[in-house]
Amino acid sequence: MQKIIFKNKNIITVISATLISLSFMGHWILKDNFYSEFMLIIASVIGVLPIAIQAYQALKVKVVSIDVLVTIAVVAAFAIRNFEESAIVTFLFLFGSYLEKRTLNKTRKAIKELTEMAPETALKLTEDNKYIEVGIEEVTVGDMILVKTGAKVPVDGIVISGEGSVNEASITGESLPVSKSVDSKVYAGTILDNGTIAVNADRVGVDTTFGKIIELVVEAQDSKSEAERFIDRFSKYYTPLVLLVAFFVWLFTRNIELAITILVLGCPGALVIGVPVSNVAGIGNGARHGILLKGSEVIGYFSKVDTIIFDKTGTVTIGKPVVSETIYYGEKKESDLLYLASIERESDHPLANAILESIPLKNYIKVDKTEVIKGKGISAAINDDQILVGNYSLMKEYGINVTEEMIDDIERLELQGNSIVITVINNDIKIIVGVKDQIRDKVKEDIELLKRLKVKNLVMLSGDNQGTVDLVSKELDLTESHGNMLPEEKAEFVENRIENDEIVAFVGDGVNDSPSLALAHVGIAMGSGTDVAIETSDVVLMNSNFSKLPHALALTKATARNMKQNIVIALAVVFILVLGVMFSNIVSMSVGMLVHEASILVVILNGMRLLRFNMK
Repeated sequence: MQKIIFKNKNIITVISATLISLSFMGHWILKDNFYSEFMLIIASVIGVLPIAIQAYQALKVKVVSIDVLVTIAVVAAFAIRNFEESAIVTFLFLFGSYLEKRTLNKTRKAIKELTEMAPETALKLTEDNKYIEVGIEEVTVGDMILVKTGAKVPVDGIVISGEGSVNEASITGESLPVSKSVDSKVYAGTILDNGTIAVNADRVGVDTTFGKIIELVVEAQDSKSEAERFIDRFSKYYTPLVLLVAFFVWLFTRNIELAITILVLGCPGALVIGVPVSNVAGIGNGARHGILLKGSEVIGYFSKVDTIIFDKTGTVTIGKPVVSETIYYGEKKESDLLYLASIERESDHPLANAILESIPLKNYIKVDKTEVIKGKGISAAINDDQILVGNYSLMKEYGINVTEEMIDDIERLELQGNSIVITVINNDIKIIVGVKDQIRDKVKEDIELLKRLKVKNLVMLSGDNQGTVDLVSKELDLTESHGNMLPEEKAEFVENRIENDEIVAFVGDGVNDSPSLALAHVGIAMGSGTDVAIETSDVVLMNSNFSKLPHALALTKATARNMKQNIVIALAVVFILVLGVMFSNIVSMSVGMLVHEASILVVILNGMRLLRFNMK
């Protein structure tokens, strides 16, 4: 019976409205009070059924819910033969519930759109060298997948043949197509706008970047902020208190109608729903713009941030440095370059990759006894020669002689914004390479936006030399900058700022900066959807788009404001209604319920404004 009633709750609402309309027609047109009263009785009985069942279920788990208050109010009104009030209150409550559900579903639309983007089928290469359509659950890592024009990419993987343009809006929030060819990375949930590509599956199902995004967004919308937890605790005691106050009002005044009105006015619906709807809408907006906000708690901290600390490489810079100048001091230029290239092949550091790209060699020499000196460089042996490749700090550590000419060259390159890579063969410096990274487009404008959003301290940390760091910092007009920092020193710096009572956000690439990301109040990863970025940070800016950072901060500030507005609206409505009961005859039980339901819709609609929020 309960399932039937709940299944037909909307039909019951329509029947209730119809019966109330017929009642008024009987009273005003037919002048038949018996007929009018009979319609109201049926409307009250039918309308209270789903409310009473929900009240009973709440009481079973020892919770005095809004449904309990409304049920008591309706039964009491019915008992004193105020059938008009009982019928109207049940209808308004049911109709309000319908509107709440409808509008709340709209706030979850962005999240629903994400889940609907998830691919369901794939064209999989079989053993007899044919592509057949299979369910996505039948695809495993290593399978070859064919993606045709207009189709969704079903897996994370590498393009092994073909080319085309892919819409990566579901991952990055940007709708501009991205060209893909052999060896390009593609992500599940993106759409191939044109072309045909064959993809080798690296990750499938829930392990894909898109699968993790959906999981994180769903978890985030279900998480509770500090404000929500407070309101939950408040409601737990507030609702029984309303019941107690109504009882004492009846006890001292013997005015049952006044007591019933108190019950209806005291329903904390708008207060309970106001904060969650703001959070869900804010998280949904972020998801649509390529910003993952991992929970309501993050919104609270992020909205109050007064210090943002940036890593340099890969954050404010593109992260793909290029060689700007090479200076030789030895006579064997070609063999020295061969030594340098052979050793840099042992490293996956961005500077090493830049150097390798500038040295077009096909054959390399075998490297022995490789030792990575953290934050400084590499020590190795080639044939009988001892090689060092690294920064100036490494030269000092090994006591390498650096001439005045070399120091002048190093200082000149640093002033030009270069990172320095020095090659030493058998204790003699042979090559100094200047490697420069490019600042991301529009970062300066984004920094200005962060200042306008009341961020007091904008700090850059880097393992790069101080001269390079200062040059970038000056160009971006940052508050302060620090170079020559190891990962553990960055983490210590973050910890010190937190101890100084600053609300700190750290923006990094999610790999070397993971200790700092974890320590900061808000860890923000320039992730491109990488596993480390998703797992260690509180916020992920998909596709490493720095321009999303001001939007993310402005969005959390707007969400926090929206939550406060909803709390004020909810409390103000209760206060005004109570004044109305005390000092006028305007506020009746049905008027109270009407205003109560209207206040719930107001806070929901106010929260929904966040779905359309845009920095512009």
